[in-house]
Amino acid sequence: MSSSDLLGRIRQQYLTLSKSHKKIADYILSNYDKVAFMTASTLGKNVDISESTVVRFAGSIGYDGYPELQKELQETIKTKLTTVQRFEMSKDHNESEYLTKIMVNDIDNIRQTIDQFDSELLNNFITEIIKAKKVYILGLRSSSVLANYLGFYLNFILPEIHVIHETAQDVYDQLLNLSKNDAMIVLSFPRYSKRTYDCVDYAIKNQTTILGITDGLNSPLFEKVKYCLTAKYNMNTFIDSFVAPMSLINALIIGISLKKEGVEKNLEKLERIWEEYGIYGLK
Repeated sequence: MSSSDLLGRIRQQYLTLSKSHKKIADYILSNYDKVAFMTASTLGKNVDISESTVVRFAGSIGYDGYPELQKELQETIKTKLTTVQRFEMSKDHNESEYLTKIMVNDIDNIRQTIDQFDSELLNNFITEIIKAKKVYILGLRSSSVLANYLGFYLNFILPEIHVIHETAQDVYDQLLNLSKNDAMIVLSFPRYSKRTYDCVDYAIKNQTTILGITDGLNSPLFEKVKYCLTAKYNMNTFIDSFVAPMSLINALIIGISLKKEGVEKNLEKLERIWEEYGIYGLK
């Protein structure tokens, strides 16, 4: 285990810790999934130690403060929590507060995504999509919701959009004609699907331009793609909250529509088809 991993760091330094700090360390090692979302005060109450001692503990193992320790712990556990563990975390919300807490968390995720927004990166991302002969969109497991949404709207804008689906037809069959003239947009969020990365490796062998949308610089996708957009993603329930990634995808779709020529004509044609076949409007 890497020394940059909080749990590994605690184990490495355990013997040098004071008695009270060992008590905190023991609690974190046994309850890391819950501690990731505890305040220093709450952690202190759970181990019957003062908040200030918890803060000093963070400093003793190399962090500037408890918030930095907590942030790294949240990153560490992203791929380690089972659905059951995440459900247990949901129980920390009582019935009167869970709605507010979940929605405020989503708002905060969008704010943090905006704070780290890179307009030049987005423009480069869009350019690669527009110049590609075909665009493949890959998002498996819960990320398939994002992939289908992105594919639905890009189909109005670009001529060759292929969303990879987990069906009876193997995903590799759907990638048969992948080439170096194509682009693949890969959406990957914790818990990262292994099958997604198998497909990414296949695309790399075919010299395809790979573009990523993921949760941060620590994502295994980040080093495999040409350009990578990130959206804040926190797991504090058993549900994958894709509010911030969805907002980022909305911005991406609009950005592509503004750069790609002929979009207005496509939409006018679609409106005629929808009207002719009565797609919208109840009688």
